[in-house]
Amino acid sequence: MEDRFEISGTSLRIILDSRGNKTVEATLALKTGAVGVCSAPAGASTGATEVIPFRDGRAEESLNYFERNVKESLKGFNGLNQVGFDALLKNIDGTENFSAMGGNVSTALSIALSKAVAKEIGIPLYRYVGGNFRMKPPKPIGNVIGGGKHAINGTTFQEFLVSNDSSSFLEAIEINSLIHKKIGEKAKALMKNVSIGVGDERAWVLSISDEKAMELLKDSANEVANERKVRVYLGFDAAASSFYEKGKYVYREKKRDQGEQVQYVIDAHKKYGFYYMEDPMDEADFEGHAEITKAVGKNALIVGDDLYTTNASRIRKGIETKATNGVLIKVNQIGTLTDTWDAVKTATSASMKNVISHRSGETTDDFIAHLSLAFSSTFIKSGTIGGERLAKLNELARIQEEIEY
Repeated sequence: MEDRFEISGTSLRIILDSRGNKTVEATLALKTGAVGVCSAPAGASTGATEVIPFRDGRAEESLNYFERNVKESLKGFNGLNQVGFDALLKNIDGTENFSAMGGNVSTALSIALSKAVAKEIGIPLYRYVGGNFRMKPPKPIGNVIGGGKHAINGTTFQEFLVSNDSSSFLEAIEINSLIHKKIGEKAKALMKNVSIGVGDERAWVLSISDEKAMELLKDSANEVANERKVRVYLGFDAAASSFYEKGKYVYREKKRDQGEQVQYVIDAHKKYGFYYMEDPMDEADFEGHAEITKAVGKNALIVGDDLYTTNASRIRKGIETKATNGVLIKVNQIGTLTDTWDAVKTATSASMKNVISHRSGETTDDFIAHLSLAFSSTFIKSGTIGGERLAKLNELARIQEEIEY
């Protein structure tokens, strides 16, 4: 009987994310007592077209709005209708960017519903969202050297990343962590006058040029790859919008115009073998992204994050302009599971690969592990170390055991 899926109640509370900032956690209960709980993460490097995380920028204001305008409206709703539930959240909010309710509130509620319904049906979340088809875990890709808005005194590029081709997800995340350790060892041994720390995602923060970071990344990855007999994939998230000023890309040593930035990225791919390249140009520059994709897209994954912000309409523009061959997926950029699924379907229809991603300010919620399977993601981007990052990665190691037996 479908009435057992009726929502009996919801609650919202404030918790802290991995940076110690306030975010929200939602609890949603069905008539039978099945409960779903979800907490929403937060980003430091955010795209201009993302939804607004909190009303007036404060978690408390969103909590108050929920109590006044949302809570009672959700009671009795049929939880099996995820699309209708997400539409209801948008209707209650009444804005185009969740500025009344807050996108973190809608994200937490939307995912909490899917968790509760999956629990009531008696299947894992990834099966409920993705359907009953053969699933293959994504490859883990994680941040090992950090800069940009995720660190102080680090590289201009926001993240340097690694992944590998191990068939065991547990071994794959172990190898990524070994590369992280190797970079730390090499940095301490070779860079006597360089400050060394860790950033928001526990990646190494080194006061060196981006080129030096690329060399250190490649050398460390090659050593571990040879030791463990695996192929390692190198990557970066430039987050280029964060250092784009008045038509120039501002590095420590020089400024680059659009053409120079395009060539810089292409040269980095050729010299260091970067396979994964995210947001190499400003978030408004579809043309610049397209030039890079045309030049190296057959041998590399060019991924849009700030370029798309998990928004199907922006992804369609990317398809029309041939801007990238990959798209980053973050639920709280768009605010609901339904809109996220729409973004993934739009990208998949054009043979674009999708990458499910954490945020720099994370919680221990593991829902993106399940979504990476449901969405058939090529990679899951969730750091290399740190409890809030490993919560997702260890969950995928467990799931791999489950789906292979």
